[in-house]
Amino acid sequence: MPNYQKEMETILADPEVKGKRLLLHSCCAPCSSHVLTLLRGTLRITVFYYNPNITDDTEYKKRVTEQIRLIGELNRLSDGAYPIEYVIGDYAPDDFFAIAEGYEQCPEGGERCFRCYELRLKESVRMAAEGSYDFVTTTLSISPLKNAEKLNEIGMRLAHDAGVRYLPSDFKKKDGYKHSIELSREYGLYRQDYCGCIYSKR
Repeated sequence: MPNYQKEMETILADPEVKGKRLLLHSCCAPCSSHVLTLLRGTLRITVFYYNPNITDDTEYKKRVTEQIRLIGELNRLSDGAYPIEYVIGDYAPDDFFAIAEGYEQCPEGGERCFRCYELRLKESVRMAAEGSYDFVTTTLSISPLKNAEKLNEIGMRLAHDAGVRYLPSDFKKKDGYKHSIELSREYGLYRQDYCGCIYSKR
């Protein structure tokens, strides 16, 4: 498996990259916390919150609220980093159910999840291309339960087809996941105990 963390570090070490625009797909505030603190000093980030897999309306709204709150907290820091912007995508759980049809019994982390990755990354790449962003990537690779190789494979394919540069990542590396837990405590973030869809909740 490629070392996506090292690939990302090599890209970010290029002085020409500083100040470039990144569209960052975010699954939730806790997962985005480490990613934002890691990248906001180098890239101008717009968080794209698009998660039709969250099939409970109350849960969805709670996660959106926490995402916006975290961005506000980070933007108040006086550390010279670039301000973070955000875009909230359409809430369309029917789109998730359409791609999950026939895969309802798949185990967590299997083909249904890969189809969900593609659903969210496809829309993220479309937004990045439409907005002329320099890079696009997702926070999803921070989770020990998510397949970083599959995420990068899908993201790179979609980004290449759309003419956008995909920022390779495996954000769980170098204690990234551990750091996200620490930041969640620091900012009092709501940490959900399931991915978002009714299948993972079961």
